[in-house]
Amino acid sequence: MRLTKSTDIALRIVMRLAVVDDSANPTTREVADVMGVQYTHAAKVVARLQHLGVVEARRGRGGGLTLTEAGRSGSVGHLVRALEGNGDVVDCEGEVPCPLSSACRLRHALRQAQEAFYASLDPLRVDDLVAQPTGPVLLSLQLR
Repeated sequence: MRLTKSTDIALRIVMRLAVVDDSANPTTREVADVMGVQYTHAAKVVARLQHLGVVEARRGRGGGLTLTEAGRSGSVGHLVRALEGNGDVVDCEGEVPCPLSSACRLRHALRQAQEAFYASLDPLRVDDLVAQPTGPVLLSLQLR
């Protein structure tokens, strides 16, 4: 299974926020620069994470991004499901529907595989993702 670019960026942002000092409150631009993603993509992802209650974003002096308690302790599998949506792995009913769709067993097998993928992420929390050796590497990243 392949994650969308937005989900990849979201996970990287959440991981970065998990290791920075709570008083640091980096901006979206700073996090985007450190994580090597375009600011416009990061801004869209931060808005989505804020909507999901994972990140708190404050504007102005003393503002910035912080990871919420729900973001820190929530399931990575739940977060990835929320970011990826409930879509199928393949689009059997697209512009040109698959001629096998009425009798296909592959679609069900792919849906089961997708759920197994998410289920393997369910026990993980963000804190698990930033444990040694990842956390120190995240902290060592500097603005470009």
